[in-house]
Amino acid sequence: MNRIKEVLEEKGIKQKWLAEQLGKSYNMVNGYVQNRQQPRLEVLADIAKILDVDVKDLIVSTKENN
Repeated sequence: MNRIKEVLEEKGIKQKWLAEQLGKSYNMVNGYVQNRQQPRLEVLADIAKILDVDVKDLIVSTKENN
Protein backbone atom coordinates (compact mmCIF):
# COMPACT_ATOMS: atom_id res chain seq x y z
CA MET A 1 0.00 0.00 0.00
CA ASN A 2 1.16 3.50 -0.71
CA ARG A 3 0.13 7.05 0.20
CA ILE A 4 0.56 8.64 -3.23
CA LYS A 5 -3.10 9.66 -3.35
CA GLU A 6 -2.94 11.39 0.03
CA VAL A 7 0.27 13.25 -0.82
CA LEU A 8 -1.14 14.41 -4.17
CA GLU A 9 -4.26 15.70 -2.40
CA GLU A 10 -2.21 17.44 0.31
CA LYS A 11 -0.15 19.21 -2.34
CA GLY A 12 -3.05 19.93 -4.70
CA ILE A 13 -1.37 18.04 -7.54
CA LYS A 14 -3.27 16.19 -10.27
CA GLN A 15 -2.49 12.65 -11.36
CA LYS A 16 -2.20 13.82 -14.97
CA TRP A 17 0.61 16.23 -14.03
CA LEU A 18 2.45 13.52 -12.10
CA ALA A 19 2.11 11.13 -15.05
CA GLU A 20 3.63 13.76 -17.36
CA GLN A 21 6.53 14.39 -14.96
CA LEU A 22 7.21 10.65 -14.66
CA GLY A 23 6.87 9.96 -18.37
CA LYS A 24 4.21 7.36 -17.57
CA SER A 25 0.65 7.00 -18.78
CA TYR A 26 -2.21 8.42 -16.76
CA ASN A 27 -3.59 4.87 -16.40
CA MET A 28 -0.31 3.64 -14.89
CA VAL A 29 -0.19 6.49 -12.36
CA ASN A 30 -3.89 6.00 -11.58
CA GLY A 31 -3.11 2.35 -10.80
CA TYR A 32 -0.50 3.52 -8.29
CA VAL A 33 -2.82 6.13 -6.78
CA GLN A 34 -5.69 3.65 -6.40
CA ASN A 35 -3.32 0.98 -5.00
CA ARG A 36 -4.26 -1.45 -7.78
CA GLN A 37 -0.55 -1.81 -8.48
CA GLN A 38 2.60 -0.73 -6.70
CA PRO A 39 5.41 1.19 -8.37
CA ARG A 40 8.90 -0.28 -8.46
CA LEU A 41 11.25 1.22 -5.88
CA GLU A 42 13.00 3.28 -8.55
CA VAL A 43 9.67 4.77 -9.66
CA LEU A 44 8.64 5.40 -6.06
CA ALA A 45 11.92 7.28 -5.56
CA ASP A 46 11.21 9.34 -8.69
CA ILE A 47 7.70 10.15 -7.42
CA ALA A 48 9.12 11.25 -4.06
CA LYS A 49 11.64 13.51 -5.79
CA ILE A 50 8.98 15.06 -8.05
CA LEU A 51 6.63 15.63 -5.11
CA ASP A 52 9.49 16.88 -2.91
CA VAL A 53 8.81 14.41 -0.11
CA ASP A 54 10.78 11.63 1.55
CA VAL A 55 10.15 8.17 0.08
CA LYS A 56 9.02 7.10 3.55
CA ASP A 57 6.15 9.59 3.29
CA LEU A 58 4.77 7.61 0.34
CA ILE A 59 4.70 4.27 2.13
CA VAL A 60 2.06 3.03 4.55
CA SER A 61 3.71 1.55 7.60
CA THR A 62 2.77 -2.03 8.37
CA LYS A 63 4.04 -1.67 11.94
CA GLU A 64 1.56 -0.99 14.68
CA ASN A 65 2.40 1.94 16.92
CA ASN A 66 2.42 0.77 20.51
